[in-house]
Amino acid sequence: MLGAIIGDIIGSVYEWNNIKTKNFQLFSPGCFFTDDTVMTIAIAEGLMNGGSAEALIKAMKKYGRMYPNAGYGVHFGGWLVSDDVHPYNSWGNGSAMRVSPVAWLFDTLPEVEKYAEISAAVTHNHPEGIKGAQAVAAAIFLARKGKSKVEIKAYIESKYGYNLRRTLDEIRPRYRFNESCEETVPEAITAFLESIDFEDAIRNAISLGGDSDTLAAITGSIAEAAYNIPKEIKQKALNFLDEHILETYQQFCDSILI
Repeated sequence: MLGAIIGDIIGSVYEWNNIKTKNFQLFSPGCFFTDDTVMTIAIAEGLMNGGSAEALIKAMKKYGRMYPNAGYGVHFGGWLVSDDVHPYNSWGNGSAMRVSPVAWLFDTLPEVEKYAEISAAVTHNHPEGIKGAQAVAAAIFLARKGKSKVEIKAYIESKYGYNLRRTLDEIRPRYRFNESCEETVPEAITAFLESIDFEDAIRNAISLGGDSDTLAAITGSIAEAAYNIPKEIKQKALNFLDEHILETYQQFCDSILI
């Protein structure tokens, strides 16, 4: 899940200041972790506590209240601070940006897709919200298992129906801020498919504009499984995290023997 965290941190300064180039400072002085990181960590803790809907909800509400100003969407932020435990039919990209721990904890594709659905449906129970989470988790899992980009692309297109035939150069000129899974997940996967290494994948995602931190979090989560994260990038990102998030991150890594 570190790839998602890195993408979130790097993309944090471009969410409301989109750029359409790959030529930018990777970690700028204003970088910070956002709700993408907080909820990724929450999903990790919920999975370590059994992975039930109840465990995931408890962890998400816990971390949401610990980090109330992390930049949540209006509906999700309201759900976090309420006593309501019911989903609200969201089709937003939040389900996809937080799902990466699922793809590392389980060792078969059916399990990964099952728990990706559970992790999404606690809030994002709209079919598009579930589909986005499952597609991203599947892509991470397939990359983790050494499948080629051709194989990953074919599976995602066949199983989930996303259009992965557009190039980044075709997407970039008209792409604008969008919080839906439908118009975030295929773009983020394409950014991975066109990459040559981890850093290049992050730069691809940021260069599209849009919901930059979430795009880069999703792309980074897949790229982590396909490439080695350079030590310098890993260490710089970890330096942005506080002790609570670092502790859960390390516990999760220990639980999957990374």
